[in-house]
Amino acid sequence: QVQLVESGGGLVQAGGSLRLSCAASRRGFWRYYVGWFRQAPGMEQEFVAAISNTGSNTYYGDSVKGRATTSRDNAENTVYLQISSLKPEDTAVYSCARYKTGNVYSRGSYDYWGQGTQVTVSS
Repeated sequence: QVQLVESGGGLVQAGGSLRLSCAASRRGFWRYYVGWFRQAPGMEQEFVAAISNTGSNTYYGDSVKGRATTSRDNAENTVYLQISSLKPEDTAVYSCARYKTGNVYSRGSYDYWGQGTQVTVSS
């Protein structure tokens, strides 16, 4: 079993940027695609980004496309998500997850999840 731990969330002003980290507890994380999802209060969980195991392929949700970059350091068992030009509507709990199978844009395709990190964007 693998544990995923997100960090880097916090309070930021609109227009600012944040870099979130997702650290895996076990070796072998490099074998897996990793996704990022977010959930705002009262909203459905939303796909944000995903990255292939080598980092050569990335995928972004429409709401962050052009503002987000996901990357990874497999030597450190860590995946990153940077979002710039933050907006109040980016406020949510951001979670990373290990991809298992299926559509990378679908939360049902992921098996292990972190506990999430809160991002709050003030206007």
